[in-house]
Amino acid sequence: MNLLQRAFQRYDLASALDDASWSVNGNSYFGMGRPVGGEERSSAWDFEAAVRWAYKRNGPVFALMLVRQLVFSEARFQFRQIRNGRPGELFGTQALAPLETPWAGGTTGKMLSRMIQDGDLNGNGFVTNYNPGRLKRLRPDWVIIVTASEEEPHLAGDAIDSDLVGYGYAPQGNWDDPVFLLPEQVAHFAPIPDPEFHFRGMSWLTPVIRELTADSAATSHKLKYFENGATPQLVVSYSDKITPENFAKFKAAMEAAHTGVDNAYRTLYLGGGADVTVAGKDLKQLDFSATQGAGESRLAAAAGVPPSIVGFSEGLGGSSLNAGNYTAARRRFADATMRPLWREAAGALSTLIDVPAGAELWYDERDVAFLREDSKDAADIQGVKSRTIRQLLDSGFEPNSVVAAVEADDFALLKHTGLYSVQLQKPGAGPPGSGPSEPPAPKPTEEP
Repeated sequence: MNLLQRAFQRYDLASALDDASWSVNGNSYFGMGRPVGGEERSSAWDFEAAVRWAYKRNGPVFALMLVRQLVFSEARFQFRQIRNGRPGELFGTQALAPLETPWAGGTTGKMLSRMIQDGDLNGNGFVTNYNPGRLKRLRPDWVIIVTASEEEPHLAGDAIDSDLVGYGYAPQGNWDDPVFLLPEQVAHFAPIPDPEFHFRGMSWLTPVIRELTADSAATSHKLKYFENGATPQLVVSYSDKITPENFAKFKAAMEAAHTGVDNAYRTLYLGGGADVTVAGKDLKQLDFSATQGAGESRLAAAAGVPPSIVGFSEGLGGSSLNAGNYTAARRRFADATMRPLWREAAGALSTLIDVPAGAELWYDERDVAFLREDSKDAADIQGVKSRTIRQLLDSGFEPNSVVAAVEADDFALLKHTGLYSVQLQKPGAGPPGSGPSEPPAPKPTEEP
């Protein structure tokens, strides 16, 4: 029995989580408790609840995740040469085939879509090469991350010598018969580390659960406003002489004539002794659009997506859509969100394929339509670099040192040849390779 199997024998799912939990709309969310025995549950909450309550029922969350998914899934993978610790050109080999066709009918884009969905909802995405030549996405709530310690097994993941020993996968959550996977069999995509755990990732939804709840409540409030006649709440009072039977009849008649969006704005008629008081505010008085828009912007900030990119109301007003502002927002999304996510995905997936010596698995963004403006900027930068290289060469610096200095942005690497001017000749010297110049022969003296 190996170390991974022994670790799983100690695992008790019922006692793995703290008692702390909360419920929203009937969905349970577990606390951040540390499981016993070194096992790390892959999420702090129920995955199905996150899917059904956040992804499938909340418009802003769906929009944010969709934008991230559509751009993230456009990248491809290549190998990148590493020369003297510096990245070189991209190239491909047959070793990339599992990433290009991960499963029957699968593509790189489909695999990346699954990885970013799991990463957004759970904080962790898992892909395995358990079946040779094929990859498979593992549903994250059916995965346990296992750490262990030889010196202090009772401390497991907290011991000084603790390390990752593998993963357990239990389809349908059946922990009586899990599948044991070694670290080299699993690509673990966890772009946001969970500070309380050694290997587990954290969903960007975790810090904004309260914002998510508030946004859903605001949407329900708007719906109820229209369902109940698009009018403020009313308090109707009657004379103390009215009988309960007459009160019930009047109440039923009033609700039948004025409740619901189809009865909005109808004139209200009251019988003798009835008095109506407005007890609530309409949506304009509540400044509803600003309230909900601010919540959407906070969700967008947590997702790393500028509001103008996803189309939120606060990102569509004022100067946000000016050419310069939108370009800045697009660059921020590409540079600070997408490229780090692609880097993390490449690092995770590199465990599943044979990476050539002197190279690393890297993402290829050249065909990503969203980054075409960046490609133009990159071409302009290359043009500036080429002109700099030409000027330095014409000034007499060694070609290899010129390229190294320009790429490293460090002119201290420049080495001079000792030659000057465009002709690269020593002062007073003839053409290169002609040897030292000879003084002119004296003219013969003419006889008188």
